[in-house]
Amino acid sequence: MSNLRQTHIQGVAVSSSARYDFDTVVDRRGTWCVQWDGVADRFGVDGLLPFTISDMDFETAPEVLGALRSRLDHGVFGYTDWRQDDFRSAIAHWYATRYGTEVDTGQLVYGPSVLSQLSQLLQMWTSPGEGVVVHTPTYDGFRKAITGLGRELRGVPVGDRAALERELARPDSKVLVLCSPHNPTGRVWTAAELDETASLAARYGVAVISDEIHADFVHEGHTHVPWTRVAGDGRWALITSASKAFNFPALSGSYGLIGDPADRTEFLRRMETAEGLASPAVLSLTAHIAAYRESAAWLDALREYVAGNLALVARRLDEAFPELGWRPPQAGYLAWIDLRPAGIEDDEALQRVLIEQEKVAVMPGGVYGAEGFVRLNVGCPRAKAEAGVEALIRGVRTVTARAS
Repeated sequence: MSNLRQTHIQGVAVSSSARYDFDTVVDRRGTWCVQWDGVADRFGVDGLLPFTISDMDFETAPEVLGALRSRLDHGVFGYTDWRQDDFRSAIAHWYATRYGTEVDTGQLVYGPSVLSQLSQLLQMWTSPGEGVVVHTPTYDGFRKAITGLGRELRGVPVGDRAALERELARPDSKVLVLCSPHNPTGRVWTAAELDETASLAARYGVAVISDEIHADFVHEGHTHVPWTRVAGDGRWALITSASKAFNFPALSGSYGLIGDPADRTEFLRRMETAEGLASPAVLSLTAHIAAYRESAAWLDALREYVAGNLALVARRLDEAFPELGWRPPQAGYLAWIDLRPAGIEDDEALQRVLIEQEKVAVMPGGVYGAEGFVRLNVGCPRAKAEAGVEALIRGVRTVTARAS
């Protein structure tokens, strides 16, 4: 732990042989970031090594940084319009080159975040007390948005088709919030699964909101299918942002595609008048354009690096707890680990050891409705990822030894 912290302070590069250097540790402390500076807010203790909120410890793509510097050099930051061709065409280019999908840029909308878009759509398409269907385990941002608006969250286990149909068939189930790929499990939905989901939603008159912010981080051997490819004539919205894959969530920007023209008009009215958000953050637009136009090679290199981190986690867990049978997720940099076969049945005892003894912060599964799991963020230099999995292994061993 102390060696990692010293490396963190000095910013020493472990490796510089690759075209992009993901080994150099960037000191994020004192930058107001939630993961490092806000760790005490969730875990009650300062100074923990964090593997928590889903942002990464890497600098964004150099092409994005270059575009931001150029925009800063202009020096004028007046009100901005997102409805310009540079932004729209960059999105169309990304979908065409990344997913082989033609995007109707006339369907585009804009919002400050994916969750803000979700909130507006839920208010448009549901009333208090009505049901919103989600897959479990469930990203806590969904849970907060749905219940905070007074809607009823109706969970169905990932992969349980019968449970999904049962909940969609309820007369007051109005919306399915689909996380595609799924957070926290990293599941990538197949084309056949999405086709079936779209058919069920159409059959029961349920609108679909597909959150695809993790789509650009799908790993080798899996393919993301945008909801636009299966949506049909039903009521739907696809909401997303480049901020997750390219690591600039603090620039505050997202976009969406909404199928129905009247729904698009109403969504934009709410954003621009009721919410007073007519002018987007210009640096977010700048970053999106540079990411989608110029930064594909950086993202591919980053995914390969993170896949190496996940392979490290899999190897060490196999060596320490072969009964887990843990394998890396199909998408993302979040290792969702079921520790119940190793004797962890609830979160409290493990969290106490991780915090007090190991001095690390790892998201407990109960946050997502799954006691006995953890979500370990390995979107970080390899030295930190290794420190995290080793601390987790020691923590599990301590808890199970005390229980025996």
